[in-house]
Amino acid sequence: MLMEGSKAPEFKLEDKDGNEVRLSDFLGKKVVVYFYPKDNTPGCTRQACAFKDSYEGFKAKEIVVIGISKDSTKSHEKFAEKHGLPFTLLSDPELIVIKAYDVWKEKKLYGKVSMGVVRTTYIINENGIIEKVFEKVKPDTNAKEILDYLEG
Repeated sequence: MLMEGSKAPEFKLEDKDGNEVRLSDFLGKKVVVYFYPKDNTPGCTRQACAFKDSYEGFKAKEIVVIGISKDSTKSHEKFAEKHGLPFTLLSDPELIVIKAYDVWKEKKLYGKVSMGVVRTTYIINENGIIEKVFEKVKPDTNAKEILDYLEG
């Protein structure tokens, strides 16, 4: 896990429309980057919809919200369209950013061990520094937990 107070790794990934998005595009703004395992799965859908439901609160504070998974841009396009997601989803099929942010971990499910994305959210400040890390977040409460932190 990356440490609070450290420089957030720069990234360049494609969004659902194939546009390149860099973290440095948002210098001067606070950015919430949340990593999730897979589009259209129950937990990831609940998490994305919770961010959608809280989106006006982030927008009012001029906070950028970005979701990243290893799904394709096409998958993100369908996921965003199906659920009306108003924020950016980035595709990392090569796991470059997922590994740079140290969220590719060993996971256990029903006794079976596999590698996958551990649901994690980073708040990156206006200068590109990691302000806060939320590890092993719960899909239903993650967005509210972040807004509460930002208002506190």
